[in-house]
Amino acid sequence: MVNYKSFIFSIKAKEPLILPAYKGSTFRGGFGNVFKKVVCALKKKECLDCLLKDKCIYCYIFETPPPSNTTIMRKYKTSPHPFIIEPPLEKKTIYKPDEQISFELILIGRAIEYYPYFIYTFDEFGRSGIGKGRGRFELHEVVTSEGCIYTSENKKLATVKPDELLLTLPDAFDSSGVKNNAILKLHFLTPTRISFDGHLTVNLEFHMLIRTLLRRIALLYYFHCSGDSAQWDFKGIIEMAKRIKTKDSSLKWYDWERYSARQDTRMKMGGFIGEITFEGNIEPFIPLIKAGEILHVGKGTSFGLGKYKIQDLRFNIQNQEN
Repeated sequence: MVNYKSFIFSIKAKEPLILPAYKGSTFRGGFGNVFKKVVCALKKKECLDCLLKDKCIYCYIFETPPPSNTTIMRKYKTSPHPFIIEPPLEKKTIYKPDEQISFELILIGRAIEYYPYFIYTFDEFGRSGIGKGRGRFELHEVVTSEGCIYTSENKKLATVKPDELLLTLPDAFDSSGVKNNAILKLHFLTPTRISFDGHLTVNLEFHMLIRTLLRRIALLYYFHCSGDSAQWDFKGIIEMAKRIKTKDSSLKWYDWERYSARQDTRMKMGGFIGEITFEGNIEPFIPLIKAGEILHVGKGTSFGLGKYKIQDLRFNIQNQEN
């Protein structure tokens, strides 16, 4: 079981805001800088060299190192971040004073308990400013499924309960004799960076999507939800995914860059967007696909990359045609 919580943040411009068309990096980068100022005890020290890293909230949220006793990902320096910032999809770049911008924050597993830090940090973020010219804004309100939990008027926080994302994966993936053919159409809304054989791809195949989803969800489950995905039939799932065919695709590459203040360089963050339709025995994969709608897929998810939605899902296609 993967626990998550969705928060809708609304900010109000106090000065003109000049933002890029894709705002994910701007929100995430500025938030990270302020977050470190708020919670880091040794602000000039690198997290990997810090004695406090195992107990530091900033290190857990932004560097996310695997714990020393981990049984997986021992060779990796970081594990998946437990948060996603979904920027508004509108391409608008200039906001006048009193205009509002809304975006979604998704916290996963243990990170949910730190939601007050995220709200406080965005409140502080508004005072330091965002975008070109560092326009200031006000954190107007924060809303969850339980209602409004914060407003700029009272500056008080209500408590929240985590939502539960249940994954019911079948024990066996046997496609022999299957007649339940289905159509699945996905719309990738933000640049999606999926690697296969060491290269980013735009020619997405179903098994590539499933591999990437499996890896991401299994790691989030293990590192942030105290779960164990060792019993998942990874090999069977991937082998069955290879039998799903691509029916139609209008995916195209979208070039996008972000500036990394920490590395003092511009980084290529392009990915594919558009629609793709798959056909085959898709039903066993639906829990994974629906989980990915919330948790995103691929690289750069904390910036809001890899967001997609199910555009169409129809079962028993063969039966209907016959």
